[in-house]
Amino acid sequence: MNLDQYLPVLLFILVGFAVGVIPLVLGYILGPNRPDAEKNSPYECGFNAFEDARMKFDVRYYLVAILFILFDLEIAFLFPWAVALHDVGLVGFIGVIVFLAILVVGFVYEWKKGALDWE
Repeated sequence: MNLDQYLPVLLFILVGFAVGVIPLVLGYILGPNRPDAEKNSPYECGFNAFEDARMKFDVRYYLVAILFILFDLEIAFLFPWAVALHDVGLVGFIGVIVFLAILVVGFVYEWKKGALDWE
């Protein structure tokens, strides 16, 4: 096994590690560190914190966010298809139509279940 082939990979890893760690170490060593009670107190837009930082959010907020990511990623699958439209032919076109039909059925299902309602 010839280890000379792995030297560029090793150098790349070492340089990446150095670029990430050296600024952190230099900031810790050279940066001022004068904590006091005022600096360590909770701060929220110029006021004292109102509640605990771990307050609960409505589940619908997370549901809409996950649905957005899900449908956004599925739509991203259409870009490679659009680029290769002439190469995939009729079979690729029918495959994408089936994909879009499943996507629309899922969207209608979520809409009917009320997952997109805020109230």
